[in-house]
Amino acid sequence: MSFAKTAIPFACAFALLAGCLGYSWTSDVPKSMRTVSVPAFENRTNYAEFGATATKHVLREFQREGTFKIRRTGDSALELQGVVSKVTLNGIDYDRGYDRRASEYRMRVTVECSLVDKVSNKVLFDNRKFVGETTFLSQRDVLTGQRNASDRVALDIARQVVDAVLGHYAEQPEPPKGE
Repeated sequence: MSFAKTAIPFACAFALLAGCLGYSWTSDVPKSMRTVSVPAFENRTNYAEFGATATKHVLREFQREGTFKIRRTGDSALELQGVVSKVTLNGIDYDRGYDRRASEYRMRVTVECSLVDKVSNKVLFDNRKFVGETTFLSQRDVLTGQRNASDRVALDIARQVVDAVLGHYAEQPEPPKGE
């Protein structure tokens, strides 16, 4: 076997590993800040249960992501407060056979969240808006369609919220050595 045939795979492997040297599998969130509480989201809309649905999905997303441990409000370093501020439901396709009733709808939900550092009583972000949107089909049972769409929208918003919490710490400069 020639030197080139054995050297090329080793050179490629070395180049790949060298590119990974700066990568870390650890979180940017300080260990002292890895507990979070999520009180039930306030619902300021006419769509019942959306506050509870959004809260449930945010808690599940924090658990799935794995950086944070869920705690009660008094026992956590961080508290995420949420308000469901707007839900719109618009018909986007109509069925001519049923007196022009909508057969497809678009649901758009706006949630505003604040992240509070309970240790220092600082607001890390305040009333940041997160918007989720989906469509659903409905022949005659709009409520079932809304319920299914609510879960999809709440999951989308939950992912955005958890990403924003993690992103807050990724954006922070490292403290100087010795502090």
